Amino acid sequence: MVNITFPDGNIKAFENSLNGIDAAKSISDGFARNCVAMELDDNLVDLSTVIDQDAKIRFVTSKDPDALDILRHSAAHVMAQAILRLNKDAKLTIGPAVENQFYYDIDMDPISEDDFPKIEAEMKKIIKEKLPIRRRVVSKTEAIEFYKNEPYKLEMISDLADETISFYEQGEFTDLCRGPHVPHTGLVKNIKLLKVSGAYWRADQSKPQLQRIYGTAFFDKKELNAYLTFLKEAKKRNHRKIGQALDLFSFHEEALGMPFFHPKGMDLWNALLDYWRLEHREAGYVETKTPIMLNRSLWEKSGHWENYRENMYTSAIDDIEYAIKPMNCPGGMLLFSTRPHSYRDLPLRVAELGLVHRHELSGVLSGLFRVRAFHQDDAHLYMTSAHIKDEILGVLKLSERMYRTFGLGFYLELSTRPKKSIGTEEQWQTATNGLAAALEAYGQEYQLNEGDGAFYGPKIDLHIRDALNRTWQCGTIQLDMNFPDRTFRRQVPFMAVAVAGHYPADQR
Repeated sequence: MVNITFPDGNIKAFENSLNGIDAAKSISDGFARNCVAMELDDNLVDLSTVIDQDAKIRFVTSKDPDALDILRHSAAHVMAQAILRLNKDAKLTIGPAVENQFYYDIDMDPISEDDFPKIEAEMKKIIKEKLPIRRRVVSKTEAIEFYKNEPYKLEMISDLADETISFYEQGEFTDLCRGPHVPHTGLVKNIKLLKVSGAYWRADQSKPQLQRIYGTAFFDKKELNAYLTFLKEAKKRNHRKIGQALDLFSFHEEALGMPFFHPKGMDLWNALLDYWRLEHREAGYVETKTPIMLNRSLWEKSGHWENYRENMYTSAIDDIEYAIKPMNCPGGMLLFSTRPHSYRDLPLRVAELGLVHRHELSGVLSGLFRVRAFHQDDAHLYMTSAHIKDEILGVLKLSERMYRTFGLGFYLELSTRPKKSIGTEEQWQTATNGLAAALEAYGQEYQLNEGDGAFYGPKIDLHIRDALNRTWQCGTIQLDMNFPDRTFRRQVPFMAVAVAGHYPADQR
């Protein structure tokens, strides 16, 4: 006897074990046809999973938010299967679902969008075949034997600590995957391939360049068409085209990822700077400026040399190694150290609009959104632990005023300690609790992002929405109790704020 508890609290008894599809059919055949996967005791699994003991289940239907990610992950497998049918020499790597889309990185000869109709036609054949998508669990040894001629899959398997590996099979196609997936390929009806780009295996320039093929999938054809219309409208609003048409800025091969601002662009720049200074003065900030280059010893003290070195540009002067700053914070700490401070001086709010450089891979550069040289709108707030809640609340309100001036809404994320980090557990707890208290006082809902903080402290990320309702991670509030102690042996919490930066805090 198997007792299944449904979300409404009802309990249904079954004489024998059954899978998720059978459980869904016990409600109705029509309901079962709309099911994509299920939560079994809070774990997301395939509908083919056997239920052989008392359990709590929730069905994921095509109307659930989780369902689109599952559909798109399955669509990535359908695309990979189609490409292998057309090109048997292609080597697969990974194919995840991402926001509104999916992609697969494949080692194959370069293709263009002109090849998409042929790939889509093969995908439609696979969809029409309604191939069952089945999960199979094997030992790690069996997985290695199966993928002995697939170098990327072998590398992925070797990185896994698990002794058992899950495969997903559909017809002649097998892929290494955790799942879950839709029950059969026939559910992947409304698909469209979107673009192709280059991507290095594991983002390492020393490794092969792959073909990253993007696509999207929806349960409803109207939703697919609406999304494709949205993408067309987004292209019309491409800031690179607008910037060129209005003679605001340009990019040149001689300085990849480093924008050149024209006279009209500088008029806008200076108007924004005037507004930035006005808001910061009214919020009690003073303005400073620090050098663009600082020597290696400071970056070692701050921890950036160990944790961020690959993204920094360096140079040797008089046999001393320097780095062009990728962030303003270490220079801000040097300024703070120029004279003794009493607790009566705190909190101290210091703003800097500093020119920084970061070595981004050429493949990810994107207009003014992803560059190698930019001005980071930073604020460094020096305080005691007692000030944390009120000061961070003040930064949130300042950010809100500035964003709303330009009609930008935002949502918030609180990111906690990552595996790669510095500092004591007590410091991290104090800092995280301080950020959480400020968010609670602010009163806006926020999402908890476990393990995604910077290596030196937790952070609050502000994600703005543009005119097309796309989200971009913009401002970030970082609370660092390690840097002052690590660099100057002073127990003064150090908070760095990037009110208008476009870069995640872990790149500070």
